[in-house]
Amino acid sequence: MKTRLLLAATLLSLTPLAWSQQRDYVPLEQRLSAEQLQQVGLSAQQLQLLNRMLSQAAPIAAVAASPAPAPMHIGLEEGPVHSRVQGEVAGWEPGTVFVLENGQQWKVLKGQMRLRSTLQSPEIEVVPGIAGRWFLQVDEDLPKARVYRIL
Repeated sequence: MKTRLLLAATLLSLTPLAWSQQRDYVPLEQRLSAEQLQQVGLSAQQLQLLNRMLSQAAPIAAVAASPAPAPMHIGLEEGPVHSRVQGEVAGWEPGTVFVLENGQQWKVLKGQMRLRSTLQSPEIEVVPGIAGRWFLQVDEDLPKARVYRIL
């Protein structure tokens, strides 16, 4: 276990520049001291195989530079979202996007409602439901819109 942890730590500490181009790969024997190599405990064959695999791996810099996809649903453990809508709300239908003051954007998936009067920057609550569903509530006396987070 200690050997695996040391090897993983060593691999994670490699500079992204060394990974950015395959021709710039520096073998582990040149990166680690003899004592460190001995602590890892790899045979010559294992070390050779690991060097070959690492030199052919996809560049870490490219992987690190790609943005992580935004989650479609917040976990239930985070609880409801309380905020204000930016702008006016006259109603909603599938496709309506609510932009909140906290920066989140929620899009209506199901539900339709026309309000009697337009609300200016109303307070809202986005509450979790079962199976990853979320519902936007403008007023507790009005039906909720089923929504999903887009930002």
